[in-house]
Amino acid sequence: MVWPGLRRAVGVSGILLCLTGAAAAAGVQQPAPWNANDILGSKHDLTSLNQRAGVEAMAGMAFNDYENPCIYCHVPAEESTDEAETGGAIAGWNRIRPVAKQYEVYNSPSLQGMAKRPSDISMLCLSCHDGTVAVDRIVFKPIGWSSDKQTTLHMQLGASSNIQQCGKCHDGDVAHDISVKTIGTSLRDDHPISIRYAGFAIDNPNFRTVDGPGGFDNGVRLYDGMVECASCHDIHNPQAKMLLRVEAPTLCATCHIK
Repeated sequence: MVWPGLRRAVGVSGILLCLTGAAAAAGVQQPAPWNANDILGSKHDLTSLNQRAGVEAMAGMAFNDYENPCIYCHVPAEESTDEAETGGAIAGWNRIRPVAKQYEVYNSPSLQGMAKRPSDISMLCLSCHDGTVAVDRIVFKPIGWSSDKQTTLHMQLGASSNIQQCGKCHDGDVAHDISVKTIGTSLRDDHPISIRYAGFAIDNPNFRTVDGPGGFDNGVRLYDGMVECASCHDIHNPQAKMLLRVEAPTLCATCHIK
């Protein structure tokens, strides 16, 4: 199956640039493996929200429907990742960079190598889920996309009743509750991210030794030896509950011995 919105936007050249285009060429680590037929129609396919909801209330009002699910994160092949970054994007990506200093990171007396701010690979996730940046805020738009399609509102994935946040309607009453998907800017009660994995290339009795430089054979990943959002969550596998790379009962035990 090829999702209709993707076919319209892709044409012959395709936006299979998601992995083979400028971002991949620049050596940017992707939360791969990527499968177009998996992402299409999923919750991260913003071109399909109207179809999934059975209404025509989203695109045209809440966000720009670029008719291409990849472009909300990935830099198009015909564009440069350097130019995207110059335009305000997260390095290697097409998403507008959030304000890094706004985040309150996890802290603990026993935590070593605490990150002062999230790394770019985790910033990519936060640029939607922290509720401060509109879901359609990107640098490069698809070829042929016209500004006369500009939406009325540019909604942020936040749970408050602010008119610019999705929670205005998605409160569990007017529409389904999205609060579980909103992280906010306080990361103090979440698993620490952008920290060096304690069992990476060292003997630590509390952490398991990795199977390789990329992480563990069961799919849990490390990014340059760091634990990031995409270490446990795979955006390109919407069939997995909560996008977890490993089922919840065994996920923690992948890294933690006790």
